[in-house]
Amino acid sequence: MTKHVPPVDQVTEFRSDILAGLQAPRKTISSKWLYDDVGSHLFEAITELDSYYPTRTELGLLEKEARNFGRLPGARGAMVELGSGSSRKTNLLLDAFPDLSVYMPVDISANHLKDAAERVRRAYPSLAVIPVAADFTQPLGKLPLLPELPVLVFFPGSTIGNFEKADAIVLLRSVQEAMPGATMIVGVDRPKEEHILLEAYDDPAGVTAAFNLNLLQRINRDLAGTFDLERFAHRAVWNAPESRIEMHLESLADQSVQIGEAVVSFQEGETIHTENSHKYDETAFSEIANRSGWRILDEHRDAKSWFSVYVLQAV
Repeated sequence: MTKHVPPVDQVTEFRSDILAGLQAPRKTISSKWLYDDVGSHLFEAITELDSYYPTRTELGLLEKEARNFGRLPGARGAMVELGSGSSRKTNLLLDAFPDLSVYMPVDISANHLKDAAERVRRAYPSLAVIPVAADFTQPLGKLPLLPELPVLVFFPGSTIGNFEKADAIVLLRSVQEAMPGATMIVGVDRPKEEHILLEAYDDPAGVTAAFNLNLLQRINRDLAGTFDLERFAHRAVWNAPESRIEMHLESLADQSVQIGEAVVSFQEGETIHTENSHKYDETAFSEIANRSGWRILDEHRDAKSWFSVYVLQAV
């Protein structure tokens, strides 16, 4: 059984966010809406690409450090995963946590979440698996946690980089307030050469483009949109001053699109900003962690210093 945390009417929230974002002076859509069922499966395909280094690099770090992570208090209590993605990462920790009592994946995509939870149940039949269909960017105080269990929060994939810096602080503070005393394992992508970043977010096979364009298909399907996907193109841009990769959908012509009864106009070359992926060195991430109520206990990096896995303690 999958628990739902309000608001459950995701279509209403989706419509409101889409119209507000597309009617703004600079069009933008929250990256959380990229992850419907199709988008979630496309993202899993992205993680298999040779050009997409973050997943395999983080996997290597988790595999190396999993037994050390098993000494954290929450490894003998409840593990809450924010954004239940690749089961490979999850399984690495579950294999190293034989005394774990509860696994609670939290994800906005209910069907993707259900499939992931079922895989874990089959692989770990003695583990209590409690999937929660929720937007973890919203307050998490209603998670069905048992107060007597220590909590370990697992936040992999450098998802923290998808948030503006101020929003990342708000998110981590929300987690700290919902789970006081918790420890957290969080993956953070680091700055590196521009050509490596651009190929990772605009792969030659076009899988990332399909992932980004699926957002328009979702609007067509769920909100009676009239986007012609052939008239938009995926763009990945390195924003050096902000130390982030930006994903955009660029209009290839002057055009108008209907979304239900609303009409949105585009000029040729105008973009919809759909995702950020900030790259943080240790100084930048330390500032975010400290300002959100967490203390860094440890940092693990790969040999190339491309990626970090941090262990944080709520203070």
